[in-house]
Amino acid sequence: MIQELKTVVCVEDEAEMIELVKLILNAKQGFEVHGALGGQVGLEKIAEIQPDLVLLDLMMPEIDGWQVYQSMRVDPVMNSIPVIIVTAKAQSIDKVLGLHIAKVDDYLTKPFSPQQLLASVHKVLGRTAAES
Repeated sequence: MIQELKTVVCVEDEAEMIELVKLILNAKQGFEVHGALGGQVGLEKIAEIQPDLVLLDLMMPEIDGWQVYQSMRVDPVMNSIPVIIVTAKAQSIDKVLGLHIAKVDDYLTKPFSPQQLLASVHKVLGRTAAES
């Protein structure tokens, strides 16, 4: 049985981090990952692709992750796409703001293990790692 790949857009200002995410969430794991360098490119790519999930860095020049997230939430095309924040901002207050105030779907701090990323993605997409 051929499983349909889930589409993920990784919005990040570091090309190396996008490549790492692509390595972890490859087709073998059931994902097609599109990278977007920076917030503006990310918003355009999210609107164009309408992915199953967005991985979003917070600290980016020009348009930061919170601005991208807010833009997504007011856009009828993008407002229901789940978002996992992937950031170096590891303070407890940042996580509380993200999960409880902004209502992101999950909050993952860098550095993370491949297992942590996969677990977060599967949790948000309503699947368990055992199903893949």
